[in-house]
Amino acid sequence: MAPMLLDSPAGLLEVRPIEPSASLRLRQRVLRPHQSIEEMGLMGSDRPGAIVVGAVLRASGEVVGTAAVAPEEPPPELAAHVAARPAWRLRSMATAPELQGGGVGSAVLRLALDKVRQAGGALLWCNARLPARGFYERAGFSAFGSAWEEEAIGPHIVMWRLTSETRGDGHER
Repeated sequence: MAPMLLDSPAGLLEVRPIEPSASLRLRQRVLRPHQSIEEMGLMGSDRPGAIVVGAVLRASGEVVGTAAVAPEEPPPELAAHVAARPAWRLRSMATAPELQGGGVGSAVLRLALDKVRQAGGALLWCNARLPARGFYERAGFSAFGSAWEEEAIGPHIVMWRLTSETRGDGHER
């Protein structure tokens, strides 16, 4: 499968699978600036079956958007609410701050969702930061349960969507 191309203010991007280690600098910069890269570890991208996707600047090879998906059961309360299986978890979703709002994150999430769907996943869930809730809702995710505070990171909420979910007009959400 050829990489998806996206024109951005920073230049032409390829949205494609990447090595987990290629995303660590961006993840640290955007998600966990209080931790060193060594302290962060691979943040779930080393799980069996994990797939890491990224938006990579063609000119420099710099990763400016990333997400990781891997098979993982959702929290028990969500599992009881949504029977769809197999379940996959989305983690480490990050876009370079200077490119946020320009479609990079949406393109990365679209490819991650495609990879989950191709692997037979029926449910995709994540622990979303509250400021990103609108982004996930626009991508077809629903919030579940109550928000909580993640120490040193901020407020989060569980969000989920079916991988085959469509809008009323037949197009994917």
